[in-house]
Amino acid sequence: MNRTTRAIIGVVLVLIITFSAISVCQNMGSSLKVDITEQSLYTLSDGTKSILSKLNQQVKVKLYYAETAALKGPDQIRYFNNYFQFVRALLEEYVSESNGMIDLQLIDPRPFSEDETDAIKYGLQRFPITEEESFFFGLVVQTQFGSESSIPFFSPDRQKFVEYDISYLIDNSITRKKSRIGILSSLPVMGDDASGYMAQMMQMQGQQPKPAWAFVEQLRSKYEVKKIEAETEEITETDILIVIHPKDLPDKTLFAIDQFVLKNGRAIICIDPHCFADPPDRMAMQTGHIPSQSSELEKLINTWGLEMKPNTFAGDRSLALKAALRPNQRPETMIGFLELSAECFNAESVMTADLNQIRFLFSGVLEEKESENAENKNSKIERTPLLLTTESGNSWSVSSSFELIALNPASIMARFRDGTEPVNMGYLITGKLKSSFPDGVEFKEEKKEQGHGHAEADKSEEEPKMKKLTGIKESEGDSAVIVFADVDFISDMVAYQNTFLGKMVVGDNSTLMLNAIDDLSGSSDLITIRSRGNFKRPFTVVNNIETMAERDTAIEEAKINAEIEGFQDELKSILSNADNEEQNIIGSTILQKKKELELKIHKAQRELRTVKMKRREKIESLGKIMQNLNMLLAPAIILMIAIVLGVRRSAKKRSYVNSPTDT
Repeated sequence: MNRTTRAIIGVVLVLIITFSAISVCQNMGSSLKVDITEQSLYTLSDGTKSILSKLNQQVKVKLYYAETAALKGPDQIRYFNNYFQFVRALLEEYVSESNGMIDLQLIDPRPFSEDETDAIKYGLQRFPITEEESFFFGLVVQTQFGSESSIPFFSPDRQKFVEYDISYLIDNSITRKKSRIGILSSLPVMGDDASGYMAQMMQMQGQQPKPAWAFVEQLRSKYEVKKIEAETEEITETDILIVIHPKDLPDKTLFAIDQFVLKNGRAIICIDPHCFADPPDRMAMQTGHIPSQSSELEKLINTWGLEMKPNTFAGDRSLALKAALRPNQRPETMIGFLELSAECFNAESVMTADLNQIRFLFSGVLEEKESENAENKNSKIERTPLLLTTESGNSWSVSSSFELIALNPASIMARFRDGTEPVNMGYLITGKLKSSFPDGVEFKEEKKEQGHGHAEADKSEEEPKMKKLTGIKESEGDSAVIVFADVDFISDMVAYQNTFLGKMVVGDNSTLMLNAIDDLSGSSDLITIRSRGNFKRPFTVVNNIETMAERDTAIEEAKINAEIEGFQDELKSILSNADNEEQNIIGSTILQKKKELELKIHKAQRELRTVKMKRREKIESLGKIMQNLNMLLAPAIILMIAIVLGVRRSAKKRSYVNSPTDT
């Protein structure tokens, strides 16, 4: 066998070995994955893993993506190719963690096919690209018992909550039931439950039953809603408890709330240092004995590690709204009437990330507080802020609630001082909570109504007896409680607006509560699922350069703007005087002065443009430097390697020449 034949055979064998090794390594490596992304984007949260481990039936997951149609679409459609790759990789992790319980199907719905018909039947959003091609990007989850749920479209603004949305679909598809909402309130939020004979009696007396709050009517269309009495000893047959403006509640009711939360319960607490939805009646105003309009739940929230100080409110000049306190009154800016914008919501929380605008009416301030109980200090409780002011927000106080009844917005606004860090108005509390009543509660048991035929001797036996309730001292699983420091934000006067079509939603106030209920109605594992993080790396260096450049020119810009405003005010004054001195306009100094001021204004504006241009040049010069560095980095590395190798080769050559040769 000659040398050429051996070389050909060797090359063929090397190729066979190489391709075989690639195939083997590819199959072996499918289960060996390493997530090297900074925020672990391709690693499932512990909550999702727990949900998948509890699957006792196979779940079919169909990912619809019109990959062929996307190639023919515009750039906006082709953008979704990377998004699709991420979702597919994430779903493959679901399959890997499910022990065969997740059946993943990737479907490219082609025109006029059964797949396209099914996608439309499942309610996936359809975006026409051409006369025949349509773009789909959605998910369908099916169970063996006929349950179907879907994500109609993977919207880019939900990209960091992809895992939560998918896990929510899987969790709810296998545990489908209508959540039961219990509402406990000292306010008539449920309206008058008058029916039958009672309703007829009220109509005969010229009275109309009070309607329920519009928010409660919204809940009734989606959940089973029932009223929890203020004198209850135990809260049962309830999935989520909503406590609105708790006030004058007996210890047994506080104990019932405490035990409901500890028994792996879910609760939303709305408290308020001054609830405008709870106004004093006219009789109290006339007598001067004005009852408190503050919520009372300190014992419980303090145990959960929060504190709301009395007569203390959140304020922020940049968020303050104008409003009229009474009809036919001029609107005034009120530091306590805040319109929270996107920057005020926790972007990492599912329930607040997509909100745009929420109005709070004299909200309280929630502060984290170390529990005085040694056992509570050692407990692992996570407190996540949900709603905040801007960094210039601050708290402010009044001496008494009467100061808010006779409100003077201008006076309060004048004494408000800007802060340096955000003020919290909402919290999510999760973890193993401790009881506020570790020894239980003792109270007088109500007397039962007896017949009229009792003897006088039996009256002593009718005296109320003491009753004691005991319960668990620590939550059995991870509890979840959401606390808002305002009640009025879900009332009809803030969250809704009366129109000729009925009550219309204002802002995202009701959406916040619905999001909170949806979030809590899932399993405890669902609540722990983190967001997937931002997919865009922040340009920290560039942002710092821009901030420094703006700060360097801020003083100069402010000075020039002040000059321009001064010139403009002087020009307005001259023009107003000119109307009274028409006889001096022609040939007078007024016209000359007007021209001089206009020239000064134009000169100042040119200087301002020059300052802004220098700032922009400074920022752009950074971009050019970074671009040049990126272009030169690779050649520089190669050049350095070449220099090192050249020096090494030269050194070896000199060593070989100078070494003595064998003779």
